[in-house]
Amino acid sequence: MSPSSPPAPLTRAMILAGGLGRRMNAPAHGAPEKPLVRLGGAPLIAHVIDRLRPQVDQLWINANSDAEAYAGLGCELVPDTLAGHPGPLAGVLAGLERLAAEDADASLLTVPADIPFLPGDLAERLRWRQAETGGLVCAGSLGQRHPVIALWPASARTALRQSLEAGRLKVGLFLDTLNAVTEVWDSEPDDPFFNVNTPEDLAIAEIRRTARQ
Repeated sequence: MSPSSPPAPLTRAMILAGGLGRRMNAPAHGAPEKPLVRLGGAPLIAHVIDRLRPQVDQLWINANSDAEAYAGLGCELVPDTLAGHPGPLAGVLAGLERLAAEDADASLLTVPADIPFLPGDLAERLRWRQAETGGLVCAGSLGQRHPVIALWPASARTALRQSLEAGRLKVGLFLDTLNAVTEVWDSEPDDPFFNVNTPEDLAIAEIRRTARQ
C-alpha cells in the first residue's frame, strides 16, 4: 500500500566513521583509520560520500579522531555525545541530537563509512517505506537486516540515549524495541551493502570498483 502523498524530502544523512576498525588496521601503529583507507586512489569514506551526495541536501560525518583527517571531505563533523566509544549507536545518537536542534520532526539517514557501493535509490526507498509505516526503517539484503543503514525519526533520540546510558549497546535489539521494519534490496549481481572490514574485503571491493569502470 502506498502513502496518500509523497514523503517529505530527506535532507540530512550521517556517515558513521567513529568506530575503531580493529579488523582492518591498527591506527596506533601508523595505519590510517578504516574510513581513510584507500580504495581506487580515494579514501573509502569518499566513495560513500559520492553515493550519498546526490540523495540528500546535508551530509554529516560522525568521527571522534583528529578533525583534520576528515576536513577535506566537505562535510560537517559531529562527534559522539557519549564518552568511551560505546559503538555505532552513539554515532546515531549524536546525529539525532544534531538533527533535533534544527528540526525535531525530521528523520536522519545513517550509513557506515565502509560501504562503498550504496544504491542510488537508498534514501528514496527508505523515505517511501517510512511514509507507509511511520517509524524506523532499515535496509536489508541477502536475508540480513543492516541495522545502521537506516532512516531514524528524530523522536527516537530519547529512547536511544536512555538505552545507551543503561549499557544496552546492541543495535539489533534496540531496533526491535522500536518495531523497525526492513526494506530489502536485490543482491544480484552484487550486494549493494557489501562492507569492507578486512584487507581481503578491500581487495574484493577493488575488483568490483574496477569492473564498474
